[in-house]
Amino acid sequence: MSSSPISSAGAAAPGIADIEAAARRIAGHAVLTPLLESPALNKLAGGRVLVKAEMLQRTGSFKFRGAYNAISQIPEAARAAGVVAFSSGNHAQGVAAAAQMMRMPAVIAMPKDAPAIKVGNTRGMGAEVMFFDREKDDREALGKQLVEKHRATLIPPYDHPHVIAGQGTVGLEIAAQAQAMGARPEAVLVPCGGGGLVAGTSLAIRAKLPGAAVYSAEPADFDDTARSLRSGQRERVAPGAKSFCDALLLPTPGVITFAINRATLAGGLAVTDDEVAQAMEAAFTHLKLVAEPGGAVALAAVLTRKFDARGKTVVVVMSGGNVDAATFAAALKRTVA
Repeated sequence: MSSSPISSAGAAAPGIADIEAAARRIAGHAVLTPLLESPALNKLAGGRVLVKAEMLQRTGSFKFRGAYNAISQIPEAARAAGVVAFSSGNHAQGVAAAAQMMRMPAVIAMPKDAPAIKVGNTRGMGAEVMFFDREKDDREALGKQLVEKHRATLIPPYDHPHVIAGQGTVGLEIAAQAQAMGARPEAVLVPCGGGGLVAGTSLAIRAKLPGAAVYSAEPADFDDTARSLRSGQRERVAPGAKSFCDALLLPTPGVITFAINRATLAGGLAVTDDEVAQAMEAAFTHLKLVAEPGGAVALAAVLTRKFDARGKTVVVVMSGGNVDAATFAAALKRTVA
């Protein structure tokens, strides 16, 4: 791995060379997702909004990128023992798909309240699913127990250099696609849970679009990255916090991811569940895209002018579309006054 000035917990953060290597590794396996534009969204935002549609990625979210990049680098001798992961659903599906493609067994620990579509898809790709209580259980400790039991390789959801590098390929694609469209983005907004996607994307954007500011976007009660950026240290989510953005309900930023994000991000944005529902409706109406709640937070930040896009060109990453039909229908219904 190439060296990086940012490191934490004994593991160096990836650099642009690692992200470019990840792009070569996932080529032909991951989908080159489109960068879309809608005149109606532009009018609503008062600027030019380019949407990176990661719900069209294999397994329905960006997570396949990091999972495949990490799993493909496991030494041949260790592959028979398989992989272990813990995830609310999107990372689970990414790991399950990558492991299946490489004919490796996978055991995934998922919260018992994970959306049924995510659980079903994970099992459908051959992974064994074990449930835990997201409020009571330590998922990282559970992951370590599964590693010891199965002698498998742990694939963390965000706090790992190979995973971050894989997610950074989103940023590489944004830079190339924006250039092909004749666009010069002034900002890139990225959904944020543990911070892997925004960390990798920000590294790529800093290298390829150095004039663009990168912001994290989070649910209002899970704005730990935004608060951490302001305080300079890793903050935690308040006990009992709730949101329907299931993919982003992490208690605190990752160690490696926050080391990167503290150095690369321009700031953090936060939106309410009602604002997220409105963004889901807008994406459905104007782009014909189905976004899961966590995948719509960055668009929500633009449409509510938490980030003021008037007179600017801004890229919004929509990170996933794995949402149960009932949840999606309820989100659209709550936007009807």
